[in-house]
Amino acid sequence: MTTARKTTTVFLTVLCGLLLAIVGLTQRWPTWTWPTLAVLLLVAPAAAFRIALLRRGSLPVSFEEQLTATPVERTEYHVSRVALPSYWEDYNFVFSATVRWYLVESPGNTPVLNPAGLAVEAVLNRARAVTERREPGRASLVQHELSGVLSRMCPDPTGHLQAMAEDISLTLLEQDQERLDRLADVRKDRAVWEHQRKYEQSKRQYLGEDVLKDTGSAVVWWLAKNDEHVEKTVSDLALLAQLTSAANDTDIPERLQDLVSQQPGERIAPEFPEEVSVSAPRERTAADHLSGFFDAMGFTEGDVRRTMMAKQISHIITEQNRHETAEDLLRRFDPPATFTPDNGEEPNPGDDDGR
Repeated sequence: MTTARKTTTVFLTVLCGLLLAIVGLTQRWPTWTWPTLAVLLLVAPAAAFRIALLRRGSLPVSFEEQLTATPVERTEYHVSRVALPSYWEDYNFVFSATVRWYLVESPGNTPVLNPAGLAVEAVLNRARAVTERREPGRASLVQHELSGVLSRMCPDPTGHLQAMAEDISLTLLEQDQERLDRLADVRKDRAVWEHQRKYEQSKRQYLGEDVLKDTGSAVVWWLAKNDEHVEKTVSDLALLAQLTSAANDTDIPERLQDLVSQQPGERIAPEFPEEVSVSAPRERTAADHLSGFFDAMGFTEGDVRRTMMAKQISHIITEQNRHETAEDLLRRFDPPATFTPDNGEEPNPGDDDGR
C-alpha cells in the first residue's frame, strides 16, 4: 500500500469514529458500547493494511528501494587522431571520437582502476575490425559505417563495462589523400589511353585486313562510300590501286599498270637542244602512291588528315615487318619538327653552341 492510500485509510477511520461518537451521544448508547467502538476503530485500519499487503504480493524492487538505489554512473573520454589500418598497406585512417561507458557490477571481478582505458580499447578494437577491411579512398563512407557500428553499448572483453562511441570522425592524412588523388588521375588517364589504343588498333585492323586487303576490297569500300557516284569510283581505280599497294608494300598488279599514270620524262639541259632524250621513268614509291591518293581525296598539303592516315597506314605496314616503307611514309607525311632558337634566328653552322 502506498503512502497516499495509508493516509486515506487513517482519515476515513477517524471520520467514521467521529460520526459514530455523534450518533452514540444523540442516541444515548449504553456505556459498554464505547469501548467496543474504540476497539473497532483501531482494528479496522490494521486489517485494511494487512489485506492490502497480502494483495500486493512480492515485488523485485520496492518503490523505496528504487528511490534510494545508486544511479548508474556514465562517464566519457575523448580520443583524437588515432591511426587505424585500412585494407591498403601503409595507408591509415585517422580516427577521433567520444567514448562513453558505464561499469557493470560483477562481484567476482577485481575493481577497475582505469575504466577509460578498457572502454577506449574496446571501442578501438571494434573500429579496427571494420577499417582494416575497407579501402582508404572511401573514408567518408566508412565514417558513417562506424557511426552505426559503435552507436550501441557492447561489453568489453573483460566484462567490467559496456562501451560505445559518438561524434566519430574518420579522415586520411593529407599526404595520403594527395597520393590517392594522383593515383586516381593516373588510372583515369590510363583507361582513356587504353580505349584510344584499342580504337586505333581496331581501325588499323579494319583498314589493313578488310578495306586495304587488296584492290578489289578497296574498290568495294570506296563504292560503298560513293554509291551515288559510280563514275567517280571508276576514275579512282588507279588511286585505289596505288593506295592498296602502298598499304601492303607490294607492287601494283600488272592488270592495273595501264591505269596508273606515269610521270612525264625529263629532258636534258636546254644548252644541248640537238640531244634530247627521255630518261627512264623513276620508280614510284609507296609514299608517292599514297600522296596521289590524298590528292584525289582532296587532302591538300598541310591537311592534318594526311598525317593522321599516314600514321595509321605506317602502323599497319610496321606490323607486316615493312619498317623501311613505314619510316619512308613518316618522313614524307610526318617529318620531325626542326629546331629554331627562341629569337627566331637561324643557328650559325660555324658556331658550336648555335650562336
